[in-house]
Amino acid sequence: MKIIFSKLKPYLPLVFITIVCLFTSVMCDLYLPTLMSNIVNQGISTGNTSLILSLGAEMLGISLLSMAASICTNYLSSKAAMGFGRDLRAATFRKITSYSLHEVDKIGTASLITRNTNDVIQIQMVIMMGMRMMVDMPLHLIGGLIYALRIDLELSVILLIAVPVLACIILLNLKFTTPLFRLMQTKMDNLNRVMREKLSGVRVIRAFNAVDREKKRFNDTNYDLTQNALRANRRMAIMHPATMMVMNASVIAVLGFGAMRIESGGMMSGDVMAYLQYLMQILGSVMMANMMIMMIPRAIVSMRRVAEVLNMESELNDPEVPKIPEEGVRGSVSFENVSFAYPGAEEPVLKNISFETRPGETTAIIGATGSGKSTLVNLIPRFYDTTSGTIRVDGLDIRDMAQEDLRNRIGYVPQKALLFTGTISENIRYGKSDATDEEVRKAAEIAQAAEFIEKMPDGYDSILSQDATNVSGGQKQRISIARALARQPEIYIFDDSFSALDFKTDAMLREALKPVTQNSTVIIVAQRVATVMSADRIIVLDDGEMVGYGTHAELLNSCEVYREIVSSQLSEEEIA
Repeated sequence: MKIIFSKLKPYLPLVFITIVCLFTSVMCDLYLPTLMSNIVNQGISTGNTSLILSLGAEMLGISLLSMAASICTNYLSSKAAMGFGRDLRAATFRKITSYSLHEVDKIGTASLITRNTNDVIQIQMVIMMGMRMMVDMPLHLIGGLIYALRIDLELSVILLIAVPVLACIILLNLKFTTPLFRLMQTKMDNLNRVMREKLSGVRVIRAFNAVDREKKRFNDTNYDLTQNALRANRRMAIMHPATMMVMNASVIAVLGFGAMRIESGGMMSGDVMAYLQYLMQILGSVMMANMMIMMIPRAIVSMRRVAEVLNMESELNDPEVPKIPEEGVRGSVSFENVSFAYPGAEEPVLKNISFETRPGETTAIIGATGSGKSTLVNLIPRFYDTTSGTIRVDGLDIRDMAQEDLRNRIGYVPQKALLFTGTISENIRYGKSDATDEEVRKAAEIAQAAEFIEKMPDGYDSILSQDATNVSGGQKQRISIARALARQPEIYIFDDSFSALDFKTDAMLREALKPVTQNSTVIIVAQRVATVMSADRIIVLDDGEMVGYGTHAELLNSCEVYREIVSSQLSEEEIA
C-alpha cells in the first residue's frame, strides 16, 4: 500500500496541524467532566455562587476552544483527504493511459472506471475519517481511563468488562464482513459493465427488440449486488444494538454501584456524574472504532484494487535514452519478419510480415475479414508490441523511440470513427491544438466534410453530442479524416476509414489527398478494391500471412486471393 499512501506526502503538514487541533479538542473534552464535578461537589453542594460562576465561565471558554479546534480539524482533514483523492485519481488515470490495449483488456474497462471512481472514494473517506478517529479514539480511550481510574478504582471493574466485550463483538463482525465487502466491489464492476454495454449498444438492443432481455440482465446483476450488500449490512447492523446494549448496561452498572458508593461515603455525586461522562467517552471511542471498522474492510479491498492498477507494469515502456531519427529521414515504415499473437491466443494473428514503404508512396492492405489488416496497422503506433520481428519508422526500431515522438509522426484514422463531445472545430484540432482556422477549414475541405459542416447552424462551432450521435456515420468518418489531415504528419494510417463513404465521395477524397500527402507515407486498410487499386503497392493478407505484394496489375497476374477479391467486386469489363 506504500504506493497509495505516498500520495499523502504533500499533505503531511495539513495532517500534522489536524492532529494538533484534534489533540487540543480531545484535551478540552477530557477536562470538562472534571470541571463539572467540581461545580457539583464544591459549588452547588456548598452554595458557593461565585465558584459556580467562575468554574462555569471556565467551562464555557474551554467548550469554545474545543469547538474551534473541532472546526479546524474537520476543515483541514477534509482538505487533505479531498486533495489526496484528487491526486490518487490523477495518478490512476495517468497509469491507465500508459497501458497497452492488453492491460486494459486484462482488467476490463468497466473495472478500471470503478477503481478510479468508487474505489478512490472509499479510500478517501477512510483517510478523512482516519485522520480524526485514529487520534481521537486512542486519546479519548486512554485519557478517559486515566481520569476514570483517578476518580474511583472500584467502579473501574465495569470498564474492564465492558471494553473487552465490545472489542470482541467488533473483531468477530470484522471477520465475517470483510469477504462480503471484497465481493461487493467485484459485483459493482459487473453492474458497471452491464450498464456500459446497455448504453453503448442501445441501437442494437432496440433493433433486435431486446430491451426486456437487457432489463432482466441488468435487474439480475443489480439484484445480485443488492443481496450481497444486504448480507454485509445485516451483519454490520448487529453491531449497533450489541454495542448499545453493552453501553447501556455499563451506564446502569455505574449508576447502581455509584449510588452505593455515595451512600457509603466513598464517592460524591459530582464524581459519579464525571465518571459517567468518562465512561461514555471511553465507550464512545470504541464505538468510533466500530464506525471505522465498518469502513475499513471495503476500503482495504479498494486499496488493493487501486494498487493493482498502479503496480501493473505496462508492456509498452519508453527506453531510458530514446533515439531520434536523423535529420532528413521522414516517413519511412518497414516491417522485418513481424509476427504478432494476442496474449493467450493459440495462433498468431500475423506471421512473418515484411515490407517497406517510403514517403510519397501509398501502400494499401486488403484481405478477408479477420486476416489481420487492422492488427498490422495498430502495431505501427505501438498500441501493441510485436511478438517477434522489428518495425522501423524513419530507420529506427519503434521500441527505441519515445512513444510520444513516434505518435507525433502519425496521423491515425481508426476503423470506428470516434469523436469527442465538443465543437467540430475542437475535434479537428484534436490532432494539432494550435491549428489555425484556415488549417481547420482546409483539412475539412480535403476530407470532403466542409460542405455539410458549413450547412450546420453554427458551422465549425456546431456542438457534437456524446458519441457524435447528431451526425451520420459517413460524416463522422470525414471529420476523423480531417482531424488526421490537420496534423500534417509524416505517416497517414487510414484503417478502413472510407467504408461509410459512397463511391463518389471516396474517389473525390482520395483524389484530394494526393497533393497533400505527396511528401508523406500513406497506409490504407480497405475492403473495397476501388479504394486500393490505384495504390503504389498492395499487400494482400490471408489468415495473417502476406500472400501478395505488388501493384493492382501485378497482383491480378500473380495472386489468386487478390483475383478472387477483385472478381467478387468488379465485373469482367471493369477488371479488363
